[in-house]
Amino acid sequence: MTDDRLSADKLARLEQLLDRQDISDCLVRFSRGMDRFDRELFLSAFHHDAVISAGEFVGGPRDLYDWASALHQQGQFATQHDLLNHSCDIDGATAHCETYYLFVGRNRDDSNWLAGGRYIDRIERREGEWRIALRCNAIEWSGTVPSLPVPFADVADIHLNGVAGRNRDDLSYLRPLVNRREFSR
Repeated sequence: MTDDRLSADKLARLEQLLDRQDISDCLVRFSRGMDRFDRELFLSAFHHDAVISAGEFVGGPRDLYDWASALHQQGQFATQHDLLNHSCDIDGATAHCETYYLFVGRNRDDSNWLAGGRYIDRIERREGEWRIALRCNAIEWSGTVPSLPVPFADVADIHLNGVAGRNRDDLSYLRPLVNRREFSR
């Protein structure tokens, strides 16, 4: 194998890795946007003409955000859309992806709702950006479990570094992130 051939192979692999990372970033924008009720971030994961099939909902990204955020705001104090195993077949400007997820919601009745399934996506690169064009949500299980108190809620300075929030006041948006708590040891 010549050095030129090796370089071409490495370049192709590097391009595929960059595409996979951009696709992963797209999926994270969806999850984070929903959990923080950040409409702009959420919508940045979808092409404007995307179609989403999720539970009883079938429609576009704007309507999905309105529908899902209303459900989550009414039903839960907090939500987490965790992304797990991910497979991605890229063919040019189209990727077919399967991403396992775990949804956890702290319900207003103090129970926790858990659900698991898979996002089956067709993600397309348009004008250099990977975004979801079609999403089918395969919900595979669901259940509730009783809640326990949030750990360390009684620590006096626990919130000095910022607080968890379902908006842009969440500590994950703070720049720069700094520690304002005293060292404990």
